[in-house]
Amino acid sequence: MNLLRIIKHPAFEWTLLLGIPAILYLTGWHTETIGGLQRMILATGIIKADTEQNQTDSSPDADYNVNLQTLDGKDISLKELKGKVIFMNIWATWCPPCIAEMPGIQKLYEQVKSEDIAFVMISVDENPTKAQKFIKRKEYTFPVYQLTSKAIPQMYASESIPVTFVISASGKLVLKHSGMADYNSDAFRDFLRSQVSK
Repeated sequence: MNLLRIIKHPAFEWTLLLGIPAILYLTGWHTETIGGLQRMILATGIIKADTEQNQTDSSPDADYNVNLQTLDGKDISLKELKGKVIFMNIWATWCPPCIAEMPGIQKLYEQVKSEDIAFVMISVDENPTKAQKFIKRKEYTFPVYQLTSKAIPQMYASESIPVTFVISASGKLVLKHSGMADYNSDAFRDFLRSQVSK
């Protein structure tokens, strides 16, 4: 009887209403929780990358002047990937939409990775160790990089993350998608593969 009275008390309701979000925030799990909820939205298939948006003969030439570093310290330039299709995603561990789309990107990577298609996952976390721990904990196997300088070519600039780009094998920027999306679809896999011969 006393337990029922406590549960029905308004103070108990407010404690739950404010306490659960506070615990999630203080433990750092709020980003993962929000990302999980957004992943459920992605699973509905409502949010997909629009592969039709840049399918014109006037796609701009990609700028390969992007210097990167692997999470274990090896320097690489986007120039080294010229001639390949490049799937480039800019993300961070503190970004719920970024976290939401990662499982789909991992599945896409597993299905289309090849000598002709390169994945460039660029973490903008200030501390590369944080990204490294996140990737290891989630068991993602796609390659992750950091920018070696804050400067990035204007065509890749974005006011928000995640942002994803696809560069064709012929060096054209054929897709820019701001915001989260489900990239693990037949249509997107076909789109990526079609860029090998373009």
